Amino acid sequence: MRLSLMLFGLSLALKQRARKYPTFKERLKEKNLIAQVKVKDDSVGRYFTFQNGRVRSKSGIHSKPDVTVTFKTVELAVSLMTPPFNQLDQINAMRGFSMTLEGPEELSLWFMHTLHKIRSAGWQYGIDLGNNTRRYTNMTNGGPVFVYVKDEKILRITPIEFDDTDAPPWSIEAKGRTFTPPRKTSLASHGQNWKSMVYSPDRLLYPLKRVDFDPNGDRNCENRGTSAYQRISWDEALNIVVGEIKRVKRESGPGAIAVSHGSHHTWGNIGYYLSALFRFRNTIGHTEVHHNPDSWEGWYWGATHHWGGSLRVGQTETY
Repeated sequence: MRLSLMLFGLSLALKQRARKYPTFKERLKEKNLIAQVKVKDDSVGRYFTFQNGRVRSKSGIHSKPDVTVTFKTVELAVSLMTPPFNQLDQINAMRGFSMTLEGPEELSLWFMHTLHKIRSAGWQYGIDLGNNTRRYTNMTNGGPVFVYVKDEKILRITPIEFDDTDAPPWSIEAKGRTFTPPRKTSLASHGQNWKSMVYSPDRLLYPLKRVDFDPNGDRNCENRGTSAYQRISWDEALNIVVGEIKRVKRESGPGAIAVSHGSHHTWGNIGYYLSALFRFRNTIGHTEVHHNPDSWEGWYWGATHHWGGSLRVGQTETY
């Protein structure tokens, strides 16, 4: 009974958020699907129909949902769906297949993200400075900064300044003295220049193709670096990439494509060791460019062998 009431409340929460927050209402227009949430033995369940921005919900088991979230038991479902939510418990449930998510990845992720946005809809970020201006914080890739924004445009970026609302710095006491670092931070020049990079007229926002490049005809390779470029669609760009992968494999063999990657481990799902890049390159066939371990790997492997465990993969909060 409790789980049934919780699922009914979930349907009400979706509708209430759509009525109250325009951004959440717009999100519901993005996908049309039927999502089922149920217990594995089908004893309790409810399905949600998203259609042209509207949400309908009904108790029971749908015969052919697009997305299905399944809990092994009623008790587990109630535990995981009761605030405050414990992410570690959710991870353990998924890892042990006590909680599963089935359906096309695009729809499954959209549904789960929408459920998460029930909690975050209406959240306010930054500090209101008046005159329609807000101050945000950002770590960039060069250091922490304040970002001043007005009418969704960056006004300026400055090094962050700590005050009494921030956590105090560490202190070390030794030989009757206390050593505490200055209450300030550093910022690399490229971090300070992010506004210029965001609004640079040379920033690439969409695919471009050299005007005299024809992947199925004359490529005019001698004009690289001198010819102009023209905008093309994402579909055309992807078709060119797919065609080139096939051509190189056909003309030069399965190992003709060399693949390397950077060392930073927070560059998304396609740019690092622990990413979808591995599956993709193994699918198409490649020769691996294996560079030296650097950056965080020293800590990762040192900590693994000295203290054991590698859940955080050598990093801290974001894991």
